[in-house]
Amino acid sequence: MSETEGDSPSSRQAAESLPGWAAWPLRAIAILFGLAAAAGVAGLMMVAIALSVAYPNLPEISGLTDYRPKLPMRIFSADGVLLGEFGEERRNFTPIAEIPKVMQHAVLAIEDARFYEHSGVDYKGVLRAGLAHLSESRSQGASTITMQVARNFYLSTEKTFTRKIYEVLLALKIESMLTKEQILEVYMNQIFLGQRAYGFAAASEIYFGKPLKELTVAEAAMLAGLPKAPSAYNPIVNPKRATERQQYIIDRMLENDFITKEQHDAAKAQQLRYRAPSEVAVHAEYVAELARQLIFSQYGAEAYTRGLNVHLTLNSAEQMVAYRALRKGILDYEKRQVYRGPEAYIDLPANPKDVDARIAEALQDHPDNDELKAAVALEAGPKKVVAVLASGEAITVTGEGLRPATSGLALKGNPKTAIRRGAVIRLVRGPKNDWSITQQPEVEGAFVALDPTTGAVRALVGGFDFAKAPFNHVTQAWRQPGSSFKPFIYSAALEKGFTPATVINDAPLFFDADVTGSQPWEPKNYDGQFDGPMSMRRGLAKSKNMVSIRILQAISPAYAQQWATRFGFEAERHPAYLTMALGAGSATPLEMASAYGVFANGGYQVNPFLIAKLTDTKGRVLNEPKPAPLDESMRVIDARNAFVMTSLLQEVTRSGTAARAQATLKRPDVYGKTGTTNDSNDAWFAGWQKEVVGVVWMGYDQPRKLGDRETGGGLALPVWIDYMSYALKGVPVAEPSPPAGVVNIGGEWYYDEYAHGSGVSSLGMEEVPAVPPNEEERKSILDLFNR
Repeated sequence: MSETEGDSPSSRQAAESLPGWAAWPLRAIAILFGLAAAAGVAGLMMVAIALSVAYPNLPEISGLTDYRPKLPMRIFSADGVLLGEFGEERRNFTPIAEIPKVMQHAVLAIEDARFYEHSGVDYKGVLRAGLAHLSESRSQGASTITMQVARNFYLSTEKTFTRKIYEVLLALKIESMLTKEQILEVYMNQIFLGQRAYGFAAASEIYFGKPLKELTVAEAAMLAGLPKAPSAYNPIVNPKRATERQQYIIDRMLENDFITKEQHDAAKAQQLRYRAPSEVAVHAEYVAELARQLIFSQYGAEAYTRGLNVHLTLNSAEQMVAYRALRKGILDYEKRQVYRGPEAYIDLPANPKDVDARIAEALQDHPDNDELKAAVALEAGPKKVVAVLASGEAITVTGEGLRPATSGLALKGNPKTAIRRGAVIRLVRGPKNDWSITQQPEVEGAFVALDPTTGAVRALVGGFDFAKAPFNHVTQAWRQPGSSFKPFIYSAALEKGFTPATVINDAPLFFDADVTGSQPWEPKNYDGQFDGPMSMRRGLAKSKNMVSIRILQAISPAYAQQWATRFGFEAERHPAYLTMALGAGSATPLEMASAYGVFANGGYQVNPFLIAKLTDTKGRVLNEPKPAPLDESMRVIDARNAFVMTSLLQEVTRSGTAARAQATLKRPDVYGKTGTTNDSNDAWFAGWQKEVVGVVWMGYDQPRKLGDRETGGGLALPVWIDYMSYALKGVPVAEPSPPAGVVNIGGEWYYDEYAHGSGVSSLGMEEVPAVPPNEEERKSILDLFNR
């Protein structure tokens, strides 16, 4: 064998000079080193080849350079309060400059403390991850924020060496194209943090109910612990585990000099308060859903991902007043209803130590309904009930608080409705912190308020509880308006020669089927009494049915039907029969509010609108409708018609069925009409002041009697007054000035052409009542005939 085929002379000589036992190991070591060097060179070549092949094939990162996250549609009140959001991902994109340093530092402390020092890859961490992979350890870690961005946008979550290589390469590419601030901005807006929250701004609102700028060190540290495992470190679901991680993050913030020792100690000691899932800042669920429908009709599914900000016309505080007023009105009615019994019965354990846990478990199926608290009775009797709330607080109810459930506490009552140990009941706290037993209402209601000049919605409550019944009664409930429709009949009559002084006989009537369109009809007044001749003004104030029917009969139902369309009513929903005089057609509360707005603004038809402005994620205005100023092209009734009707409806709130309005609000410039359908299925009040028109409706979804003594004045009017007490606070009294074409004679208003007996002076006087009118009416009638 030649030298070229074997060992070199020098190596052979070296080997020969060594003892035999040492020559072969040295030769083996030399061979191993040679092989290792060759393998290293080959490995480096393979890595270089892999990188040269993989790098050009990395995905484009335009999704990062032109970052456009899926942003939900967000609904805001006029004063900037978030009312709702719609979309798969709850996200509120926030530029890095607006993310407070305390939030940034908390994230860096736990996720990537050397973020501003490395170029996208922490090589020590990568080496640890590689060794962990080779040792088949499950914990890899060491991903920088840039690597997390790469993974979240472009890679799967599988833990393989190949994916890690691509993660490293993508991180390097991202760092070469984006600034550190841009990378951190993307991360803090994109990361999933549980509860459908994406990004820290959304998480701040969802977990703490506050914007990012208001977070404390302790709160920021709690949120910073979520990216690792949002469900495992959810502070609401796993408070112990989440708190342990939060405390560690606070320590890390101190170690990295992000906070002082004093801030560290204060943060560690702070007791955090979380926003419960059911907590709502402003109850505007029906409003938010209506706004969602309007935007969706324009943008389709894109409405839920492009970050549209929908700014509404209503004020959040005023909306809450309306919400509270309607619920109070419904609950006050509920107090007068027969107790229907507990919602459920549960078996309570004999061991007192196990009772609280059983109650907490049972009440998960009976969540609180705002002020209506679910509770489980521990003891119950005619004079005292002790019940435990979901919070564990024990409540004792006595005295008047037991009255609404009297039948359920009777010793010999129906066992199916009895309140006994284990009964799931509802409690409500009174204004003096006293508790009463109540029940979930079956009756429904609606409230809507508009600006009569612009049509802007000022408040809207579509029902008692959106979660229970999302049906919006303001816009969707077509109900008989009852007597609240009478003003439109009276308005039509003014154009036919009637005046507020026209004397009309409140006497019995009977009609055949062909007149009513259904069957023979003998209408009644609500009180069953007939008061004989009275002025048209008095007839409306007292809501006399016979007076309204005689007016409609005189001007013809067909004429009144067409006149009503001027106010926005649909003719086909108000058939041209005499029953229209009693509001036997159908209308929605929103339609009624718009119609009464015509009287309030002096005779103009103004369409209601809810959305004041639509902007994109960067605040650019996409649409901002400007209410058109009132002009004659919008006029639907003469100014003098609106003025005289305002005078007539002022009498209703002064001395008529709504006299409580002026008496309570202590101002004369409120106008309106109560409404109760002939069978007491619906209760209404529609009224206004110059600045705002409001409508209240109450009734059952499946129409049935509210009660023989339940009226619009007793049910709906108090809700309207409660709202107006707030809405008119500080608003100066403003009564309308008489327009051209009217004249006042003897304290009464007339059209010029009907001022001296040219109009209709009386109606139905051939039917003299058996009982003469009272002295006040007699004097009034004599005065009228002497004019």
